[in-house]
Amino acid sequence: MKIVFFNVVEKFSERNPDSQKLLLSWSKRIKVISPKHFVELREFFQQADQVGELTVFNIGSNYRLIARINYESQQVFIRNVLPHKEYERGKWKK
Repeated sequence: MKIVFFNVVEKFSERNPDSQKLLLSWSKRIKVISPKHFVELREFFQQADQVGELTVFNIGSNYRLIARINYESQQVFIRNVLPHKEYERGKWKK
């Protein structure tokens, strides 16, 4: 899959250096798969959840990456990366 808006990840990892290795690992894994739908994606990312039209990935136990995935074009549009506490507040859903 192709990652779109990776700069969101880069900016977040600059502010949260402990997330860098985790986010790099996620990006390496997502780039080499070609799931046709969410169920196939879950074979590779068991902790991913679908929230409306968005997919939420657990990045370690402290971070959440929120993305919109177009399975037809094989693109992952990163919307946000948040610390778990901020994610739990739910403001990202608006």
